[in-house]
Amino acid sequence: MRILPLLIGAAALLAPMAVPALCAAAEPSPTVATFRLKVGEASIVALSDGVFPLPADQLLIADRPGVVEPLLQKAGLPAAPETTVNAFLIEVGGRRILVDTGSGALLGPSLGGLAASLKAAGYAPDQIDEILITHLHPDHVGGLTADGGAVFPNATVRVAKADADYWLDKAHQASADASVKGAFDGAAASLAPYIAAGRFKPFEPGQALSPGLTALSTPGHTPGHASYRLVSKGQTIVFWGDIVHVAAVQFPDPAVTIHFDTDPTQAAATRKALYEQAGGNHALVAASHIAFPGVGRVSQVGKTFIWSPVSNVGR
Repeated sequence: MRILPLLIGAAALLAPMAVPALCAAAEPSPTVATFRLKVGEASIVALSDGVFPLPADQLLIADRPGVVEPLLQKAGLPAAPETTVNAFLIEVGGRRILVDTGSGALLGPSLGGLAASLKAAGYAPDQIDEILITHLHPDHVGGLTADGGAVFPNATVRVAKADADYWLDKAHQASADASVKGAFDGAAASLAPYIAAGRFKPFEPGQALSPGLTALSTPGHTPGHASYRLVSKGQTIVFWGDIVHVAAVQFPDPAVTIHFDTDPTQAAATRKALYEQAGGNHALVAASHIAFPGVGRVSQVGKTFIWSPVSNVGR
């Protein structure tokens, strides 16, 4: 069953007249793209699931008026900038680990391209050993299934226990923001075949998942949102998940949140802490919603932060 897109659900809440225009637009195809880099002995492949317009002027929430629009304008962006959905493949120690799976069939037609990007990178779904989910929103778990079956037949799916406890319990649905109510059905449907096969293993915060790979507790966007830190041969990359949704706004002003956040105050605090950590140790960062490939570094200038993307030439 198709789940109502988060984007359209949120637009309906905030600007009902915008929904028909979104629905009537021509249906684009997902962007297929890959990007490779090395981190120590690990090979990392960024995989595009596609792009979609995010109505940032309606969905972003500032702690004071007059913040969002000027920052968008300064960056030369429209009110609804194009937003990417990125996933990442880690190949290390003879194992292939996928971080998030894109949208599958849960969201709009411009998304759901992860399977094609994975194929373009030279991998088949049955070669994936493990899948690490940052959180259980549709654009991160939808690619787990197709027509009700598991897309990755040999993979074990890992997610923070706190996120599983929240999104797999529909008792929480009534109090959730309207923009994410559909995520409860999406999470249950996406995880069902893996749970049935005994290949769903929630973890606790801070747990070491494999040599050099650790789960980090980064709550706020969702109750159990997790990031993943990989260290190999003294080099580090942190897979952030949804710490940032609109880089042009949330790097200059980390206090800006989004309607999708379960706990906006915690989300802002988590974001600022991760910015400071990344800027302090110069680690690479891989992010779900920063322009493809979503890999770069963070630096701090005064009270603001700057994102510096890696070269768009793969290596």
